[in-house]
Amino acid sequence: MIEKDFIPLAYSQEVKEAKIAWKSPSNIALVKYWGKRADQIPANPSISFTLSACATTTTVEFEILKTPLNDFRFDFFFEGIPKEDFKPKINRFFERTMAYLPFLKSYHLKIDSTNSFPHSSGIASSASGMSALALCLVDFERCLNPDITKEHFNKKASFLARLGSGSACRSIEGSLVQWGTHSDTKGSSDLYGIQYKGEVHPIFNKFHDTILLVDKGQKQVSSTVGHGLMHNHPYSEQRFAQAHHNLSSLRTMLASGDLKAFIQLVESEALTLHAMMMTSRPYFVLMKPNTLEIINRIWAFRERSKTHVCFTLDAGANVHVLYPENEKKQVYQFIQDELLTFCENRQHICDRIGFGAEKIARTPHT
Repeated sequence: MIEKDFIPLAYSQEVKEAKIAWKSPSNIALVKYWGKRADQIPANPSISFTLSACATTTTVEFEILKTPLNDFRFDFFFEGIPKEDFKPKINRFFERTMAYLPFLKSYHLKIDSTNSFPHSSGIASSASGMSALALCLVDFERCLNPDITKEHFNKKASFLARLGSGSACRSIEGSLVQWGTHSDTKGSSDLYGIQYKGEVHPIFNKFHDTILLVDKGQKQVSSTVGHGLMHNHPYSEQRFAQAHHNLSSLRTMLASGDLKAFIQLVESEALTLHAMMMTSRPYFVLMKPNTLEIINRIWAFRERSKTHVCFTLDAGANVHVLYPENEKKQVYQFIQDELLTFCENRQHICDRIGFGAEKIARTPHT
């Protein structure tokens, strides 16, 4: 599908008001996306595990206006409290999506979001937050046009979520979602994420992700700025080629259940992401001393225990500890005994692989 396929024809129904709620998860990339072109187009393909516990629930109430306006009318609440400082980002998102959601200026929207994880916990909420909002908007459009198919619904929700936050397009479905055009993947697209269709060994169906909250402070360089620094990066082309190669290699590992090769690829991807940051101009470091201490302890424990625990990182200091279900007891005991001391107040989140967003409610009134 291309952009024009997401521009709707005339709607067949009129809806005066509605209340719609969706719960959408975050995700953790295995092959990382770093660098983008205009309109949130990724410079390289990526693939992620969809999570389960870390999620945003967003409720949107729609009320038709007597006369359509030239701007967007909405109120935004975070956990029931008005958040005026969030509104410019949402307004920009509406501007980007107006061509694909022409009803937006005909309604007043009340948006209320809550996170299952603590605010400012160091877990990026843009993926779960923007995907939850996109799902509510497309679900309302489905009230106006009930003929929208499930496939079109998922693709359009992912397409719109991308316009709010690139990684958000990987949060619509699960348990593995790929985003970005890739020669070895039929149906892959830069415009939206697709559910991974390759063979997956059962060992990956119940993977755990324990997220260690090393640093909950605001990052010194935002992800948006970091992506932009890839434009003139001396190693960008090599990195983009590496991501394509790693995604092809990962397909074999996912099919065979080769955990040793999986660990090497996933950890290499995490360290490469941060290497790109440290060799940008200007350069920056988002890892903290405790991040490195955790990584070294994971390596030492894996060597002596012969378990298949590994780490990955997002664009920040916090560590995602990945491990299979059959090693949960031993690995989590290690986390408690050795790693939590390097977290702020021992804070961590126990998560696992999830299967995508969930509709909570929809009550349209014509």
